Amino acid sequence: SYQELTERLGDPDVIADSKLLMKIMSDRSKSESTVTAYDEYSTLNEELGGATELFQEAGDDQEMKEMARAEMKEIENRMNELESEIQVLLLPKDPNDDRNIMIEVRAGTGGSEANIFAGDLVDVYRKYMTNQGWKVSTMEESRGDDGGYKSITLDVKGDMVYSKMKWEAGVHRVQRVPATESQGRVHTSTATVAIMPECDEVDVKIDPKEIEMSTMRSGGAGGQNVNKVETAVDLLHKPSGIRIKCTQERSQLKNKDLAMKMLMARLYDIENEKREMEERAKRGSQIGTGGRSEKIRTYNWKDSRCSDHRLGQNFSLADFLNADIGKIIDAMAAKDQEEKLKALSEENSMI
Repeated sequence: SYQELTERLGDPDVIADSKLLMKIMSDRSKSESTVTAYDEYSTLNEELGGATELFQEAGDDQEMKEMARAEMKEIENRMNELESEIQVLLLPKDPNDDRNIMIEVRAGTGGSEANIFAGDLVDVYRKYMTNQGWKVSTMEESRGDDGGYKSITLDVKGDMVYSKMKWEAGVHRVQRVPATESQGRVHTSTATVAIMPECDEVDVKIDPKEIEMSTMRSGGAGGQNVNKVETAVDLLHKPSGIRIKCTQERSQLKNKDLAMKMLMARLYDIENEKREMEERAKRGSQIGTGGRSEKIRTYNWKDSRCSDHRLGQNFSLADFLNADIGKIIDAMAAKDQEEKLKALSEENSMI
């Protein structure tokens, strides 16, 4: 319970173990808002009882009655607000919300322009993540010939990363005149964003026999060691067909660890996507499947408009490119909350 977790924070054994201390603080903070809201509700309920008693005992004293009536109304209004807040706080939480993520941005249809657009999305996300105070590092990248990326995978660590970034998963479409276009024609290109919650061996079990691994020379910049020693790793997971090539690190062991981490994240993401699609289908979700093949947004340069198809809303393209994506994320979270409340209400009405 919240009280037990609070007491454990004063335990010398807990204080001496930094990892355990962080976990207890994290677990405690998850229920803190609910406990605080409930405590305030209980206090107000007592105050309402006192104000009601005062009203009843006022007799013919109209001034006292009016004062008690005003106090009762004020308390009841706040209690109604708290009831709504507590209802939202008690909604089922996404078990992955407080996890770190790997974000993969991959160019889709559109050739060089798709690579450049993928690069634009990465720039926006990097800026947003930096503004959030999150730590971002590149795990894997393949650059486009004319700029941008054919694909890139970033590792993102911070507070409640998945809860915010999960709404960016899907197909992003851009309509604009590419820099390489001489006739001034508008082209349509796409990029796919995958948001994979970080996981470990507890979440995903991988049989070493199902892995086929080979090594090779990395090539490219990085000194003689990179080109002479087989530091790069090519890993194939036979049951799923997932293949990962890792060349980021200067040692084979580090590249192998990185490749395994990426494989686990992708396998966990496949299971997570299935679970989310089933859950959203169950409640007839209007905010899409959450799958990476779903078209979620169109960016129209001519009209300076960013259209989110799940929300049916337009946003400023300039704001998006300036990494001001909090408004879209908040709107998605609010819509998801609204759907969960509706589903809960329908379930209760059937009981």
